[in-house]
Amino acid sequence: MKSTVAIVAHRGASQEAPENTLASIRLGWMQQAEAVEIDVHLTQDGEVVAIHDPTLLRTTGRDARVDALTLAEIKKLDAGVWKGAAFRGERVPTLAEVLATVPAGRRLYVELKAADGLVSSLRRVLAAGPVPLAQVVLISFEVEALREARQALPECPVLLLADTPEGTPSRQSGLVTICREAGFAGLGVSAGWPIDARLVERLRADGLELHVWTVNDARRARELAAAGVASITTDRPGWLRSRLASG
Repeated sequence: MKSTVAIVAHRGASQEAPENTLASIRLGWMQQAEAVEIDVHLTQDGEVVAIHDPTLLRTTGRDARVDALTLAEIKKLDAGVWKGAAFRGERVPTLAEVLATVPAGRRLYVELKAADGLVSSLRRVLAAGPVPLAQVVLISFEVEALREARQALPECPVLLLADTPEGTPSRQSGLVTICREAGFAGLGVSAGWPIDARLVERLRADGLELHVWTVNDARRARELAAAGVASITTDRPGWLRSRLASG
């Protein structure tokens, strides 16, 4: 079965390499993901860096908030060795460093964490970067952050993230209303949502796309691809693509 669904590498190819590092991101591109997803936070001195947690403890061992340290201080930390000795010396990358890895025609999904000044800093970095803004997808659970991003960066598609409890029909309706009124491109939802072709078509009728995260099960991925979702985010982009191709 030839699948047309886009594969998004979750924090890079994060099953095999340390998440949100250049090693993981480059591996995602090598495995032919159509997009890579990263998370971003602001440092104390206003630099945008790729890291999921608000603190550095889990991935670098430093018990400090990202916004309490300068970029220079964060760059001294090892963000790779926790995944294995082969990744010793990997650093927390800046958004600018991530943008420099993006191949022509591929997309970068950037999850915004709520922080004062993040959107303005993001705009500065993206405007100076090599990736066309239309290829940078801004995603977040924070509606207000996305509204601000949509206003500041109208060229960038915007997706509202929603977890499994929000998949009930009554909550779906409210999310669709938010997306339509705010001019968002669609929803990015967890794999636990009750997704079928009818839901995808209903959203398309409202001018919205449906994207799904994080899927590491081949059977579930085949179901989602058959339903017509726009993209599937996974920790294992190369593996999942081969499973979808083999049917």
